[in-house]
Amino acid sequence: MPAEVGSGTRANSRPLDVQQIAKEAENYEYNPNVPLKLWLRTAATLLHEANIYENEGNQQQTYLLLYRHASLVLKHLPKHPDARLPDGHASLAQAMKEVEVGLAKLDQLQPQIKKKYERYEKLAEERAQLQARRLDSPQTPLPKGDWRFHDRTTRRASIDVIETHSINAGDNKDLAVQLARNEIQRRSLARKATRLAGISEETEQERRTGGDWANWEEAFTNDEKNITMNTLSQQMQKVRAQVDGKSNGNETKPQPKSPAPRSIYNYPAIEPSHRGSIIHSPTVKPLEPFHTFNPRPPPPPPKDVDPSLSPIRPTKQPLVDGAAHINSPIDEISPAGYSFKPSAYLENGNPLRTVFLPPELRHKFLAIAATNTSKNLETCGILCGTLISNALFISRLVIPEQESTSDTCEMLNESALFDYVDGEDLMVLGWIHTHPTQTCFMSSRDVHTHCGYQVMMPESIAIVCAPSKTPDWGVFRLTDPPGMPAVLNCRQTGIFHPHSEPDIYTDALRPGHVFEAKGLEFEVHDMRVKP
Repeated sequence: MPAEVGSGTRANSRPLDVQQIAKEAENYEYNPNVPLKLWLRTAATLLHEANIYENEGNQQQTYLLLYRHASLVLKHLPKHPDARLPDGHASLAQAMKEVEVGLAKLDQLQPQIKKKYERYEKLAEERAQLQARRLDSPQTPLPKGDWRFHDRTTRRASIDVIETHSINAGDNKDLAVQLARNEIQRRSLARKATRLAGISEETEQERRTGGDWANWEEAFTNDEKNITMNTLSQQMQKVRAQVDGKSNGNETKPQPKSPAPRSIYNYPAIEPSHRGSIIHSPTVKPLEPFHTFNPRPPPPPPKDVDPSLSPIRPTKQPLVDGAAHINSPIDEISPAGYSFKPSAYLENGNPLRTVFLPPELRHKFLAIAATNTSKNLETCGILCGTLISNALFISRLVIPEQESTSDTCEMLNESALFDYVDGEDLMVLGWIHTHPTQTCFMSSRDVHTHCGYQVMMPESIAIVCAPSKTPDWGVFRLTDPPGMPAVLNCRQTGIFHPHSEPDIYTDALRPGHVFEAKGLEFEVHDMRVKP
């Protein structure tokens, strides 16, 4: 996120120009030793978050994520060793399709970002001039009244540019719960309205991709692959040239493109791998966290948000031909009106967005796992949720197909899990598992498992439940450094093995970026139970 200006309840963010955003978007580390399927899931996460930030009106973050996605897919993934394999080839083809939509959005966002940046700069200049006039001639009345009038007017204009409250998560849990309840309900109602309108799931999936490319993968021969890659690369170069202000006078001006749909994308499918596919073992450092411009900790948190400042928006009921309207709240707090500050930082200084966790989730999970626990068998679940107001909300506990022993729990049919997650407009935010007879800690196998989650999203968490011990549960993440580099570069084999580096993982709850939020609702989906 852009660096914050000022402090207090309403903390404004200074707009950035496209050059600054693009420069930050290119600031990530790529290495082909990380499996292609993991990069593709990372790319899918970039698109998912870009879509949410776009719907919340955050043009800067949308631009950054789309630019980074295009850079990753166009510059690096075609050269990945796995891209030559049949599965990798097909998945990369789908990612290319999504880049085409992203490039169109970049074209649309560029002038809007430029306009907002220029307006902010103009307002800042005007305010500086007014301040100078006030300091030079404190007794001279200003043309339209006193200084307080001008100060309020200028600040109001600035607020119109920024439009958000930057708030502290720990002081605003109730607000977070309300935001989550309203926004998750709104998204659910929108999906129901789509179904009632008679739009099939297949048609919706096609609309999500933003284009009609039905047989694109089948027609993606080697020659056409080169042509398509060259075309997309040229488009990416044009975007960069526009960002750098290096337009070639001999180039023809691109024709305006129709607005891309604002619905969810159709993400690359992750094919099932060997048994125990929940265990990832990439060997190098992945993308750095992509959701911040400012690695420095913020000033001390402000006081609670003044309820009178809460932006309220009327909620329109979805119109469904031939069907009754779906009931929805008359008024709801807009997620676009707030941005939760980072609540913790990695050891390398990069900030972590807040993860809100329902307190009752682990109790429900333990009830589900009780049968296995009584047999000394581990049980695992996947923590899913969504992004709202720059914070992550866990709203779904998914129990995947799995195979368990007293010391391990391996997920089966990974592709079915990701199909479900994508179809439900969810994001994977971590995992939870039991230690039926052991203490609450992260084993060497656990840290390798969690490394795959934290590669895809730095905020991902691992919850360990040890019902027979004290403490009986904990929320953890890998340190970075030394934890992430140590596990990513670990070459040891075997279920359990030691790591020489100390402090590989740390508590994410006390203190950390995870907050329990009483009243936060969640659902359970057990994929072991056949309908």
